[in-house]
Amino acid sequence: MISRVQGILVARELDRVEVMTPGGVAYEMHIPRTVFENLPPVGKDVTLRTYLVVREDAHLLFGFLDEMERQVFSRLLSASGVGPRLALSLLSALPAGRLVRAIRERDIVALTAVSGVGKKTAERLALDLASRLDDIAVPVGPAGKGAGVEEALRALTVLGFPAPEAERAVRETLREEGPMPAQELIRASLTRLK
Repeated sequence: MISRVQGILVARELDRVEVMTPGGVAYEMHIPRTVFENLPPVGKDVTLRTYLVVREDAHLLFGFLDEMERQVFSRLLSASGVGPRLALSLLSALPAGRLVRAIRERDIVALTAVSGVGKKTAERLALDLASRLDDIAVPVGPAGKGAGVEEALRALTVLGFPAPEAERAVRETLREEGPMPAQELIRASLTRLK
């Protein structure tokens, strides 16, 4: 199994990258959008954790920024009816930690906000995976991410903003203005979304 690829980033697209190893072998990997957003520029060193899916007709390599993302992807694939494409969609729409919390808390609203996930699929994910994700430690995140951040994210998604945009706005607000109560965080994040 290929567990990690380290080398020079030679190509990057929204859903895939190519990494050239020092030995001269280039690996193509499918990636979630959250990985794309955090990649260095082309020509820079990069290390990605990987997961290999072997099928009759193809060997597909998937790349992730850290071990937690890789583990979440692996657990998603173990759920009934979830293939690599849906697992990538889930990780593209929700950062791994947020996705784990949504499944553990059976947050059907957050899960159905993901393109391709209906109510039945969201309920099945929550039922199949809630206990399988117990051993995955979810990081608290930047600037004391906790209940206030979760409340802000939930409020922004209820207002109709896509989860990735809400996450980005909250992350930028916390980075530039520091920790704040949930109500202030919602107001400040809204200004970035309009």
